[in-house]
Amino acid sequence: MQTDIEHIREIETALHHGSETRDPVVVQSWLRCLKKHGLDPAARGEAYILPDAALRQHRQRSEDLIRIARSGIDDLYKLVAGQNYVLLLADAAGVTVEYLGEETQKDALRRSGLYLGAEWSEARAGTCALGACIETGEPLIIHQSDHFDISHTGLSCTAAPIYDTAGQLAAVLDISLLSSPLIRTSQSLALNLVRQTARRIEMANIMAESRTDWVLRLAGSPDFLDVDPEAALRLDEGGRVIGMTNGAARLMARSLGEDWRRGASLIGRPIEEIFNLDCSGLERLTRQHEARDRLIETRDGYRLFAHAIEPRRALVTHTVPAPRLTAELSELAGTDTVMQEVVGQAMVLARSDMPMLIEGPCGSGKSALARAIHAAGRRGPLITVACETITGEEAAVLFGRGELRSYEPGLISAADHGTLVLDNPEQLPAALRARLASLLVTRRFRPIGAMRERESSARIIVTSRGLGANGAPREEFHHRLAATRLVLPGLSARQDIMAIARKLFTAAFGSGVTFDLPAAALLTGHKWEGNLHEMEALARSIAATGGLVADKLLIGAEHFPAHMRGQGGDAGPGSAAMLSHLLAENGWNISAVAALLQVDRATVHRRMARLGLKRQAKPVARRVNR
Repeated sequence: MQTDIEHIREIETALHHGSETRDPVVVQSWLRCLKKHGLDPAARGEAYILPDAALRQHRQRSEDLIRIARSGIDDLYKLVAGQNYVLLLADAAGVTVEYLGEETQKDALRRSGLYLGAEWSEARAGTCALGACIETGEPLIIHQSDHFDISHTGLSCTAAPIYDTAGQLAAVLDISLLSSPLIRTSQSLALNLVRQTARRIEMANIMAESRTDWVLRLAGSPDFLDVDPEAALRLDEGGRVIGMTNGAARLMARSLGEDWRRGASLIGRPIEEIFNLDCSGLERLTRQHEARDRLIETRDGYRLFAHAIEPRRALVTHTVPAPRLTAELSELAGTDTVMQEVVGQAMVLARSDMPMLIEGPCGSGKSALARAIHAAGRRGPLITVACETITGEEAAVLFGRGELRSYEPGLISAADHGTLVLDNPEQLPAALRARLASLLVTRRFRPIGAMRERESSARIIVTSRGLGANGAPREEFHHRLAATRLVLPGLSARQDIMAIARKLFTAAFGSGVTFDLPAAALLTGHKWEGNLHEMEALARSIAATGGLVADKLLIGAEHFPAHMRGQGGDAGPGSAAMLSHLLAENGWNISAVAALLQVDRATVHRRMARLGLKRQAKPVARRVNR
C-alpha cells in the first residue's frame, strides 16, 4: 500500500516523465486533473453532496432514464449484494441520481461520497471511475491508488457509460467498494457486470422508443440473438437510422470509417451504407426464420446475426387537424416526411412566445426556418446575431450598456416585440453563455455596467449545429430548450432532393431545368456534406461553365464535376429520393415507373409502402399579411 507522500510523488513524476506501471487511462486522467482542472494532488478533497433542491433538478432531468434503468440496476445489485458493493447511477454531469448500498454503511458511504447527490466529475473529484468514464466514454476500473485525490485511495470503483439513442452520453453506471482486495484484476468481473448492465439498459431504452419503427438487433452468435443481443438500430420506414445503442454506433462507425463519438453524423444514414442489406431484406430477418439463417455482413466484411422487429401499428381513433402552414413554411417542408413533421411542429410553436432551438448540420436551412417562424408569428423586427463574431469584450453589443441615468440598448433590446436569432451561441465565451441561458428562462437580462435587470419581449430562437467543444450539445441551451427543439435532416437524408435541386438550378440558370436519369442518380447518390450550400455552389458552377443552350436546359451527368461522376450514384429503387423523383417526373404513373425500373407494378407499390412514399395533395398555404 502506497503512503500519501509516495502517491503524490508518483503523480508528479507522471506529469514530467509518464508512467510505465500505471494504466494509460489512469495517467491521462492524472494529467487532465493537473493541466485541465488545476487540481493539487497534495490536497484532500471532501465529498461534495448537492443541496436537495439541486439534486431534485438533476433527478427530474434523469427521470425517464432512472425508470428504464431501474430493473437493470436492481438485478445488478442483487448479484453483488452481501459483498459491500455500492451501486451508483450518475448523470452526464457526474451527479449521482440513484444509489443502492448497505444501510449499515450509510454514514461511511456518505462521508466518502458514495451516496445519492454526490458529484464525481473529474473536475470536482479528480481521477475516479465516474469522472474518467465521462471524459473517455469507455468502461474502466479506477482501483485504490489509481485515484488522484489521496482521500479516495482506499476505494475501488468500476464504471461503464450509458448512451442515449442519438449517440450522446446520458449516464454512467458505477459499482464501488469502500475497501477492496489489493489486486486490481479482482475488479475484472465487476467491469463485465457493469458493462453488460449498461448494454441492457441501452437496449431497453431503444425498445421503449421504437414501438412504431423497425428495430434491427445484432449479435455475433445466433444462440442469444433473440433474448440478449449485443447491439440494436432503430430504423424509419425508409431504412434510415434514427436511433442506436452504443454497440451499434461503434459498428456503424467502423464500417463507415467515422468516429463513433460523433453520433449526429451516424443518424440518418441509410441501412444500405452499413450492411449488404436494404429495407426489402428486413422481413427475412424476423423470428419467422431460424436465427442461424439470419446472417448479414457489414460493408467492411464483419458478419453478424440479425433479428428484425416490425413496427407496431397503432390504432388511430381520431385525428386533430394540423394548423395550416404559411407559404414560407410550406415551401421549406417540401415533400420529405421528416421535414414536413419538423415544419408542422414549427408552425405550432410559431404561435407561442416560447424560446426555441433549431439544430442541424451546416447548410441544412436553420436560418431559413427561423425566418419562416418569425414571419408566421406576425412579430416585429427580426435580429440575427452571429455569436461566433462576438468576444467577451463586446458583450455590450448583445446586452447593451447601462449607466446611472442612461441606457445604450444592445441587440437584445433591438429585438423587442420581434424575434432574436442567436446563431451558434455555443461559440460564445462561457460568461456570455451563462447570461444568455438566464435570459432564456427568466426573459430578463442585465446590461453591462447596470445595477438593475431589464425585461425582454423578444422571442428567442437558437440555431446550432448541435455540437459543443466535446462533441455534445451545450447543456446551458440544450436542456433548457429540449421541449421546443427542432432537428433538421441533412440534404442527403431527404426524399425530395430532386425537387430541391430543380429549384436551386432554376434559380442559378434563370429558367426551368430538367435532369436526365444519370444526372438524377448523381444528385440522389451524393453525400452532400455541405448540404444546401454545396448544392447551390454546384448549381452556380454548372450554370457558369456548363455550356448549356438556353432553350434546352437538360442537365446530364457530363455537366457535373469529375469527382462527382467518379463517385457514381444509386439510381436504383432502394433510394427513396430516386423513386420519389421518378414518380413525380411521371405524374405518379405507376406503370410508367415500373417500365423504367423493369419491374412489375406490385413491386413499385411495395417499395413505395416500405419507403413511406405517398402522393400528396397540393398544399394549401396561407399568406401572412404584413
